[in-house]
Amino acid sequence: MCAALAPARSVAQSSLKKVRLGIAATSVGFLPIYTAYHRGFYKDEGIDLEIILMSLAAANNAFFKGEIDYSAGLTGLALAAARNYPAKILIFTIAKPLQSFMSRKEIKEPRDLRGKKVAGSSPGGSATILAYQALRHFGLEPGKDVQVLPMGGSGAGRLAVLEQGVVDASLLSVPENVIALNKGYNELIFLGDVVNFPQNGFGTSVTRIQQQPDEVYKMVRATLRGLLFVMDEANRDQAREVMMKQWRVSDTKLAGEMLGYLKRGLAKDAVISSEAVQYFIDLTRETSNVSQPISASQVIDFSFLDKARKELRSAK
Repeated sequence: MCAALAPARSVAQSSLKKVRLGIAATSVGFLPIYTAYHRGFYKDEGIDLEIILMSLAAANNAFFKGEIDYSAGLTGLALAAARNYPAKILIFTIAKPLQSFMSRKEIKEPRDLRGKKVAGSSPGGSATILAYQALRHFGLEPGKDVQVLPMGGSGAGRLAVLEQGVVDASLLSVPENVIALNKGYNELIFLGDVVNFPQNGFGTSVTRIQQQPDEVYKMVRATLRGLLFVMDEANRDQAREVMMKQWRVSDTKLAGEMLGYLKRGLAKDAVISSEAVQYFIDLTRETSNVSQPISASQVIDFSFLDKARKELRSAK
């Protein structure tokens, strides 16, 4: 019986199409994608998805060279539009930033950051963009009142430099902000409470959209299924299990806190307003010193998402 079934499994596996997705951060905001991966939603669509963790610069470079098929480096995709590279963002799964401004224990108020150093990510990266916005929300001008240091794209790295005393504050994503909070660092603000800044989706080239629309649609539909699964409170335990597995969290309480932060920022049904998209584009452009205006229509293609949303609703 086993001998008879083995060839069938082999054929089924070989029929899957290999697709590569580059992800430039370890943020738990990617839980909908990892949930779709671990729950087999991509395989349901006939896709053998390989998720490759790399820096934002590496993801951008690999994408433009055609070494990966899809990129989750959304700021890179937005800037590509300004440089006339035909790429589109297909889905956002996060509507509000999942970052907190965490400071050393003796810094109690935002105004205490004046004259201090804070950790951003790579130039043009989301953490750097949001660090600028958070500081301005406090009435502090980046580069003048506060020095923002580029520390790469890793939240773990930004937590490490905070613990080492290299900086006085860091913009930390989930789970690093939760870990820092439990270690006694101060949460000056949760960015999701003051900024609408869509994040944590993916996009691809216009060429791929034109030449392989079925594959693009299946990638978007599987990801939307992952988002809907995480959003459903009935699946809380299973979503937490995926989180614990993917981020190697053994503490159930910590995993629950991480999931709580995540749900504060999830984009319901992956719906993002055009105003929020334009805000994301403008901040990305401003932080990267790009003067050329970029419209939302240049950067996004939600047609596959709209179709998937309607199809999944009608299937209920």
